Amino acid sequence: MELDWIAAYLGLGVAVGFFAGLLGIGGGGIMVPVLTTLFAMQNFGAAHLVHMALATSMAAIIVTSIASLRAHHRHGAVIWPVVWTLSPGIIAGTFAAAFVAALIPNRPLALFFVVFMAYVSLQMVLNVRPKPSRQLPGAMGLSLVGLLIGAVSALVAIGGGSLTVPFLSWCNVRIQNAIGTSAAVGLPLSLAGTLGYMASGWRVEGLPAHSFGYIYLPAVAAIALVSVVTAPLGARLAHRLPVPALKKLFALLLLLLSAKMLHTVYGA
Repeated sequence: MELDWIAAYLGLGVAVGFFAGLLGIGGGGIMVPVLTTLFAMQNFGAAHLVHMALATSMAAIIVTSIASLRAHHRHGAVIWPVVWTLSPGIIAGTFAAAFVAALIPNRPLALFFVVFMAYVSLQMVLNVRPKPSRQLPGAMGLSLVGLLIGAVSALVAIGGGSLTVPFLSWCNVRIQNAIGTSAAVGLPLSLAGTLGYMASGWRVEGLPAHSFGYIYLPAVAAIALVSVVTAPLGARLAHRLPVPALKKLFALLLLLLSAKMLHTVYGA
């Protein structure tokens, strides 16, 4: 692989780690549209651009999930009983949805991603947080919620924070614990999604060299290598920079990247 592409993946990892640390937002919203464009520029098979971008993003999230989980655990912010109860549903939903995604053509899959990113962006701009109005459901209810969170997260390659944090807040969980618990379930979610996309793409023909199923390993390695370095930098700057204003700019960036992704996929 040419050095120019390695540099591009490293640069993406810098941005992913920095914004994850600064804003507490997973990198899928950045990675998927950028990877879709980079893969198209490398002339990878047009039929699987979005599948590869989702899978590669999900695999790269594993490393940042581990770092985030450890940090929140040290601060006592993780509600482990909720993690254990949510995780089976999340694992099942994420793994199954990776196979469902493999059956969906590029264009509708890209459109679903863009619609979801528009929802996430609107949340950030309006700083929407549901009012606490109920308690956590029982084990069966949490398992079903986990199934839904996992399924949607696999289709957009996010760690689940955009869904898990609002749900836990709605159930009267303190915001710090909601974020910490969401970070903890991000690890089984990303692992299940990675395995699902690896298995569902295992026998697909026409994928580029160095692919593991739908996962493009050189991109995963480069992104993970630098994102773990820039995430702590972003976290430190979070106390010095105007985070609310940056969130609005980040929301605009997500929309622009998503629009670029649609242009790439629909123009292919």
